[in-house]
Amino acid sequence: MVLPEHTCPFGVRAQALLTEHGYQIDDRLLRSREEVEAIKTEHEVVTTPLVFIGDRRIGGCDDLERFLANG
Repeated sequence: MVLPEHTCPFGVRAQALLTEHGYQIDDRLLRSREEVEAIKTEHEVVTTPLVFIGDRRIGGCDDLERFLANG
């Protein structure tokens, strides 16, 4: 999420982790509170970012860290 007054630190961390592990990123920036709420509703989550690798839904930044740690 990138808003004029806020950049999501978890999104930044997720990007860094994916880059470190050689993944190419198709970043879908959320630029308004409405976009954030729409994604959360659509995917039934309470936080962002929401990471997918291919068609597999990984989850948020903590989920991504666990996924990458388990190889």
